[in-house]
Amino acid sequence: MLHSIDQAKKTIGQVIIGKDEIIELLFTALLSDGHVLLESVPGSGKTKLAKSFAKIMNGQFSRVQFTPDVLPSDVTGIQFFNPKTQEFELREGPVMTNVLLADEVNRATPKTQSSLLEVMEEKQTTVDGETLHMTPPFFVIATQNPVEGNHGTFPLPEAQLDRFLFKLNMGYPSMKEEKDILNAYRLEEPLQALRASLEMEEVLQLREEVKKITVAEDTVNYLLDLVRLTRNHPDIELGVSTRGALVFMRAVQARALLKERSYVTPNDVKVLVPYVFGHRIVLSMEGSLRKTTEQVVAEIIEQVPVPVEAGENS
Repeated sequence: MLHSIDQAKKTIGQVIIGKDEIIELLFTALLSDGHVLLESVPGSGKTKLAKSFAKIMNGQFSRVQFTPDVLPSDVTGIQFFNPKTQEFELREGPVMTNVLLADEVNRATPKTQSSLLEVMEEKQTTVDGETLHMTPPFFVIATQNPVEGNHGTFPLPEAQLDRFLFKLNMGYPSMKEEKDILNAYRLEEPLQALRASLEMEEVLQLREEVKKITVAEDTVNYLLDLVRLTRNHPDIELGVSTRGALVFMRAVQARALLKERSYVTPNDVKVLVPYVFGHRIVLSMEGSLRKTTEQVVAEIIEQVPVPVEAGENS
């Protein structure tokens, strides 16, 4: 089954050039039963990456383009009156899918954001008293642009950011990568050539395999030491929650599986810290004047000793 994942990563890499690490993290989140928030400047390929990821999976895909006038019912669904049958009928919203692209999620109002994030957490939604359950796997890729300030946007509060396993920044490509992009897209659109190669049943089976990955006590202690330091750091006002620690552990298990190992190494933990912690910690007023979140996370990684594990191979 990992062969299908490897093939999918290579195929997406032909469309999204130079972002192999981001693609790997997307698959890590998928197998962890987590969700991803992509944040980067406009035009960096966030939406194209999400579309490519969805197209490679042989499942249902939906997209919601968020704006301030999008209502919760536009996301979750609505009961409407059918004049022909003289009865109310359920019209399911775009959340009833396998892969959901929530484009520019910070443009939606807090009420609409909450309707989506509730589905992400509970894997179900209620429309006029009727409970609808998501068909697994249910995976959300949300995007937002960081450069728009508060003009027409509603930043996600910390409690809602915690619903995302990873927050990833696409960033600008290198000179060589950008040249490769121009050459690849000069004559055709690579996205159009993508074909589904990953079955939903394979994803569900791999998620079960993830749970079987061994996490040694020393590695658990290392993970918890990192988490607990965020709660006692002088520059941090709000640290990583217990829910954050739980999804962190599942993510390192998924990374180990993707590396074709039956056990987690401390390096698996160390590599994922920036993507798990970055959007979960809130700096104090004094701390934010002196340092960035990235600098504080780097300090935490540096301060916690990495346990030595024989035969470690990341």
